[in-house]
Amino acid sequence: MTENTQTPSSPDSELPTTYAPAEVEGKLYERWVERGYFEADATSDKPAYTIVIPPPNVTGSLHLGHAFEHTLIDALTRRKRMQGYETLWQPGMDHAGIATQNVVERELAKEGKSRHDLGREAFVERVWQWKGESGGQISGQMRRLGDGVDWSRERFTMDEGLSQAVQTIFKKLYDDELIYRAERIINWCPRCLTAISDIEVEYQDDDGELVSIRYGEGDASIVVATTRAETMLGDTAVAVHPDDERYQHLIGTEIELPLTGRRIPVVADEHVDPAFGTGAVKVTPAHDPNDFEIGQRHNLPSLAVMDEHAVITAHGPFQGLDRLEARSAIVAALRADGRIVAEKRPYVHSVGHCSRCKTTIEPRLSMQWWVKVGPLAKAAGDAVRDGKVKIHPQEMEKRYFDWVDNLHDWCISRQLWWGHRIPVWYGPNGEVVCVGPDEQPPTGEGWHQDTDVLDTWFSSGLWPFSTLGWPQQTESLAKFYPNSVLVTGYDILFFWVARMMMFGLYAMDGTPPFHTIALHGMVRDQFGKKMSKSFGNAVNPLDWMDTYGSDAVRFTLARGANPGVDVPIGEDWVQASRNFANKIWNATRFAMMNGATVEGDLPPAEQLSATDRWILSRLNKTVAEVDAFYEDYQFSKLCDALYHFAWDEVFDWYVELSKTTFFAGGEQAKVSARVLGEVLDVTLRLLHPVVPFVTETLWTTLTGRESVVIADWPTDSGFRDDAAEREIALVQQLVTEVRRFCTDQGLKSGQKVPARLELAGTPLAGHEAAIRQLLKLQPETDAFQATASLPVAGATVALDLSGAIDVEAERKRLTKALAAAEKEKAQAEGKLGNEAFLAKAPDNVVDKIKGRLAQAEEDIARIQAQLANLPAA
Repeated sequence: MTENTQTPSSPDSELPTTYAPAEVEGKLYERWVERGYFEADATSDKPAYTIVIPPPNVTGSLHLGHAFEHTLIDALTRRKRMQGYETLWQPGMDHAGIATQNVVERELAKEGKSRHDLGREAFVERVWQWKGESGGQISGQMRRLGDGVDWSRERFTMDEGLSQAVQTIFKKLYDDELIYRAERIINWCPRCLTAISDIEVEYQDDDGELVSIRYGEGDASIVVATTRAETMLGDTAVAVHPDDERYQHLIGTEIELPLTGRRIPVVADEHVDPAFGTGAVKVTPAHDPNDFEIGQRHNLPSLAVMDEHAVITAHGPFQGLDRLEARSAIVAALRADGRIVAEKRPYVHSVGHCSRCKTTIEPRLSMQWWVKVGPLAKAAGDAVRDGKVKIHPQEMEKRYFDWVDNLHDWCISRQLWWGHRIPVWYGPNGEVVCVGPDEQPPTGEGWHQDTDVLDTWFSSGLWPFSTLGWPQQTESLAKFYPNSVLVTGYDILFFWVARMMMFGLYAMDGTPPFHTIALHGMVRDQFGKKMSKSFGNAVNPLDWMDTYGSDAVRFTLARGANPGVDVPIGEDWVQASRNFANKIWNATRFAMMNGATVEGDLPPAEQLSATDRWILSRLNKTVAEVDAFYEDYQFSKLCDALYHFAWDEVFDWYVELSKTTFFAGGEQAKVSARVLGEVLDVTLRLLHPVVPFVTETLWTTLTGRESVVIADWPTDSGFRDDAAEREIALVQQLVTEVRRFCTDQGLKSGQKVPARLELAGTPLAGHEAAIRQLLKLQPETDAFQATASLPVAGATVALDLSGAIDVEAERKRLTKALAAAEKEKAQAEGKLGNEAFLAKAPDNVVDKIKGRLAQAEEDIARIQAQLANLPAA
């Protein structure tokens, strides 16, 4: 273990009887910030360790998913800081274009206004005002959790520096012909009135209707099926497979489109599946992405029949109807005209919805800005394939490759007012000019800027380097790029991670934005169900922090974190973690009351008792184990290792085994006090990254030093003592067996009984005082009668239970329990011996009965042994 060399401070020399998180957490955090512990120095010669916070939306508040992710990142950065790295945890927030605009528009609606009443400039000013007054409440909540971020570097995706980065990379991509403008089918939200990307569309099964419609007459007719009858008004063809014999006579001819009087061609296209439905599909190039591709191949016109509100614009009786109203009206008209061949209702099918407002998405032909992702996505895939970037856990690589290897061009324009406005100007004679951050936009009559803004993920894709000052070549960029690791949920692997990979490699000359992508799962309730307000199982982590303390919430979340796997969590687990914090507190109080100290060197091994050598050996093994788990992002395993070492080995065994030494006093007590001080010092430092508040309070009080935040991370000294570990294992075995026996005999916890210990010639001989202390065994007297004898670990423990229990009452209780176990056994044997039952019963039912039989037999043997060991009445 390394020795901490901080200057001693003057903490309180005594700890309160109980730990009260609410009284210390806020004060401790502000002290850490004031002292600059979390600030990163770009001029330092220490090795750099960098993690960016996945920027939460400015509209958001701390939810359990945030608390989970922040706990993991904070644990990593606190440990690295203690290991001597120049550590930067970069904080900031995302402007969240659609979400923020929706919030402010709802506020305006309460005043009876819309954004159009204000105009663009005044509306954007209103959003900035909202951001200043109400946005970013999550920052205060991050402080509650204990996030060790460098607040001096806090960034916002719309601040001046990041805006310059956005304009710079847009210009570079545009000049490299990787950004272009084109009319294509996009996902349109009629509620948000903007395009959204494929990954912002949520698909769910909806009840709809499938109608089969006959186009044309007689032999020159074709039946097509659709769930969106309203789009038939924009049909410009019917497509069949070129090899489909049923329609060979119609390919190249025209048929009449019902209700419209228009004639449309029948085209042959290999995209059509002849085995699906009738083998014919209606083609609506302006309202379906697949139809748009067919239309491109066959030079078909694209007829838009809806406006941005999804209201029918096509001339005729349906003009002005909402798309759903039009659907019903068109089906009724077709039915009246004898065109409906079949109807299936309800017809469950997958329908896309806006992830923000849940409105059904409308595919719509629109002029938009696009990123040509082919070369960018290839570079992002190659960086992982070549080992430049590692994805953890490795099995998540397939999901990553499935995405980047099949990525479509990215629609980056949004029809919003809040966001980074596209830096393109249009001239009066059709001129198009893309303007860089250091260039003046064209002026004069007829020039105007594009009205669209960029997708939020465009600016957040620059986060690992734009936050460090890019495009300027700053000291921070040189020091802290690339990031060491990205810790994020697998759910935004496509939204955010792939975009950062593409932009980082492109902007930073082939250097990826991070070395490792560590993916975690989603937080769920204790039954594994997704948390949601609509399910009634959503949890506000601040409520748990108020009740149990931030450390308890953090430890619970980290202890459930297995790489890439969802995390179930329940309040009783948080309560158990609070109990763990209390256990640490109480054990440290006891240690300090008994002289535990960190002053001076550890005594040499020959001066240590076997108990001292055992705990130091276990301590070093735990240090090595925890380090290995951290390097593999195994938070659950490292928390389990620390929990069991601290609670089981240090508090329940070492402290208890050492009590007789402390009570006896003398030189050996001083030796054990120094060992206990060492063990607590190291254990508190190991625990600190996950439970920072309670460990800070205890460690500074124990050591008298400034802060555990800047203490040295423990290192494995290499000390091992397998012989001492075997010796104490025998003590543990004996104590455990005797405790179990006493429990089986009905003794109350802590009840004292006389005993004779026959330990001579065994490794247990030197531990009699400690064994008696742990088991509450009294010395034997002249009246001692050995009513029970237990051979354990080569030794014998003889107990006098004659006055300890009501033998007759215990015999009655055990006899009743034995009868119940024998009845259970008979019933199970009866069913398993019934051939008719076995022939019909499912395997899982039979297995359950076999389990009941095995348990009954085990219970019978145990109870019979207890009866045999009862003293004579």
